[in-house]
Amino acid sequence: MSFDESRLRELQSALRAKMADNKTIADNFKIEDGVVSVSTEQKSAFDRNMSDIKEIKSLIDGLESLRSVDQWGDAPAGQSVAAAAAAASAVAPQSPQFKSIGQSFIDSPEFKHLQGGKNGANMPAPYVFTKSDVGGYGYNVKDIYSALPSGTPGSFGSIERDAIVVPPMRTKRVRDLFPSRTTTAAVIEYFRMTGFTNNAAAVAERSGSSFAAKPQSSMTFVGEQAPVRTLAHWEAAHRNVLADEPQLRSIIDNELMYGLRLQEDTQILSGDGSGENLTGILETSGIQDYSWSEGLAKDTKADAIRRAATLSFLAYYEPTGVVLHPSDWEDIELSKDDNGQYLVAVSVALGGQPRLWRIPVVDTPAITPGTALVGAFGTGAQLYDREQASIRISEQHADFFVRNAIVVLAEQRLALAVKRPEAFVKVTFDAAPEA
Repeated sequence: MSFDESRLRELQSALRAKMADNKTIADNFKIEDGVVSVSTEQKSAFDRNMSDIKEIKSLIDGLESLRSVDQWGDAPAGQSVAAAAAAASAVAPQSPQFKSIGQSFIDSPEFKHLQGGKNGANMPAPYVFTKSDVGGYGYNVKDIYSALPSGTPGSFGSIERDAIVVPPMRTKRVRDLFPSRTTTAAVIEYFRMTGFTNNAAAVAERSGSSFAAKPQSSMTFVGEQAPVRTLAHWEAAHRNVLADEPQLRSIIDNELMYGLRLQEDTQILSGDGSGENLTGILETSGIQDYSWSEGLAKDTKADAIRRAATLSFLAYYEPTGVVLHPSDWEDIELSKDDNGQYLVAVSVALGGQPRLWRIPVVDTPAITPGTALVGAFGTGAQLYDREQASIRISEQHADFFVRNAIVVLAEQRLALAVKRPEAFVKVTFDAAPEA
């Protein structure tokens, strides 16, 4: 033969010798309790052999390519196309080798982030195979249609999906009457003044031959605590549904957050303080009471609110808000004089801010019909945000991971401290005063 293969055989023999030598070194590695112990000499010898093995292998590959080209050059004219293709493959760049789907997944940065599954966590994002990953076979390309025409739908064509109509939401909240305040504590401790005897008086400089004594006033305090409470609820959803319907994801988030707001208003007003409930203002001992029937003849519900506001003023706290049920606010807005003229609703009808006796009004179903609350919100009571309302998503719940389901959780933490109960007046619309 025209090509001298003796050198090729020598290199192949040297390669086998080096590989056998490295195998012997590797067999002598000590393994104790899962830890491999290698001496410095062993590591150096092993590394030298590996370097030689790579160099010899490169030389062998080069000689084999030269042999193919030499054979093609010595062949007579008209040699088979297969031989020409073999020579071309020896010198031409290799065509790209496509990976399998499994190999692409293992080589992905997302999988490597898990360190072979040792992290015990979810992949940071779904891994999407591309056409180049799987040899252009179209694993990620959809068919023209996804169901046979014999089912539903029974014909080709696109589908137009109309927007989802969500339920209306309350626009007014009791929280809006409070100034914003945050805390990093788990419990709010404060002192509540339960009594004040004011003996301030005019005092003369002397009483006979002695300096006059000044009168003493007295105040009574009691220590109170307002623990931070958690309001939360969740909804389950399929991952594919949320991925395919972004609008649905938005609706779930918004509805869960809205549900927290509804519960928050109820807790602020009438939480009973038991278990994990807040102690609402209406359930706090020491607030004042006023009944509609106690008023003067022909007093309306609006009159009752004004008389209750007077009680708050007399406690030296200017009322900053009125909370009413929509049905009671309707009665007040629709009240007319003898000539059929509206009494209090003119500014509201023209788009003004709902106010009654210069006090902002929040009409909400969170308060019981026939009951109203007048008081100094933010002064007589304070709302604290420990963690504002937020949305979290996880698949680590029960068997949700294997079912491709996720949990959407809405949660917030807050505390309510009613520091001066006398600043609030509970109004009861029991009956109109008798004429």
